[in-house]
Amino acid sequence: MDIKEQINKIINEVSKNPDIKEQFEKEPVKVIEDLIGVDLPDDIVMKIIDGVKAKLTIGSVSKVADTLKGVFK
Repeated sequence: MDIKEQINKIINEVSKNPDIKEQFEKEPVKVIEDLIGVDLPDDIVMKIIDGVKAKLTIGSVSKVADTLKGVFK
């Protein structure tokens, strides 16, 4: 299983659907296993959760930085 591919798939779904994002924040393991369709070992699930959270955080920081750039122009 390509973990990076699964992270990107989940990021795509979470980004498109606010309901899935909200559910991911509450129950990340359930969301990941539902989206992938496989019951994964805990260590793999945790890697995917960490990857998704990191990319979501980076995306949020990037949006804030872009907004701040607009304020100072």
